[in-house]
Amino acid sequence: MADSKTKSGNNPDNISELKIKQIEDEVASSYLLVDIGANLTNSKYSRDLDSVVERAKDAGVKKIMVTGASVQCSKEALRLTRLYPGMLYSSAGIHPHDAKTWTDDCYDTIKELASNPECVAIGECGLDFNRNFSPQDVQMEVFEKQVQLACEVGKPLFLHERDAHDDMVRILGKFKDRMPPAVLHCFTGTSAQALKYLEMGLYIGLTGFLWKDKSDDGVRSILEKGLIPLDRLLIETDAPFMYPNVRGSKIPANIKQALSDRSLSFLNRYCTFQRNEPCALPVIVEMIAAYMKRPVEEVAMATTINAIKLFGFS
Repeated sequence: MADSKTKSGNNPDNISELKIKQIEDEVASSYLLVDIGANLTNSKYSRDLDSVVERAKDAGVKKIMVTGASVQCSKEALRLTRLYPGMLYSSAGIHPHDAKTWTDDCYDTIKELASNPECVAIGECGLDFNRNFSPQDVQMEVFEKQVQLACEVGKPLFLHERDAHDDMVRILGKFKDRMPPAVLHCFTGTSAQALKYLEMGLYIGLTGFLWKDKSDDGVRSILEKGLIPLDRLLIETDAPFMYPNVRGSKIPANIKQALSDRSLSFLNRYCTFQRNEPCALPVIVEMIAAYMKRPVEEVAMATTINAIKLFGFS
């Protein structure tokens, strides 16, 4: 080992000790993360997807699941996995907003897409009674068909639920003896709802929504109370949505102080309200860890292991 008193001028690469320390700190703070939900088929990425993916890699995001929200979107998500093998994976399904587009051919089409090894989940599917872009009865019918399909092909479910907890529980309950693993993505509900989903064996996916949640019984409170076990937690950006506005006044000072300069540099340089990116994931995991009062490395590692276990990433 070199003498600790070696001057920078004696370094064969002319790298100062301070610079070496900075590099070591950067390596130590580069987490190995999995983004379980990013809408990379969105037109906002049409011109620079290569750069978006490279930035994600540089930020420590090693795997990204590209969300399928319609038949066409699911086909495009699968196509992207072929362009970035080993980095991008996909899901196939129909979002509740688009449930009204379901036809008799959709079941077989999604099943065919799911037969590809790069497609690792069925969804995004579920219920959204907040916006009701599709009639509620149609949403429930289409959702149940996709749960049935997941049971048939044996792939995990990527679930969406807004203001429809009771019906979500009821429909999933019909398949409790044969349902594959599932994640309730971008969870924004209450403690009681989280505990019910955990009781049913679901994983909970969290996003940058944390920045604006100030409810007494919302996601922040759930994390502070330690209600979500580390072995049931997953993280995602839901890019280009759910931008984590860490500069906002709604975030407590101690949480802001827990965010590293490295993670903030990716967020502040490349992400906006108009277009979030997967490179924002380090800030999200740091926020989650701060609310949980757990070491960020522990949370990062646990969520990565959970994602690998759930979706079978290599």
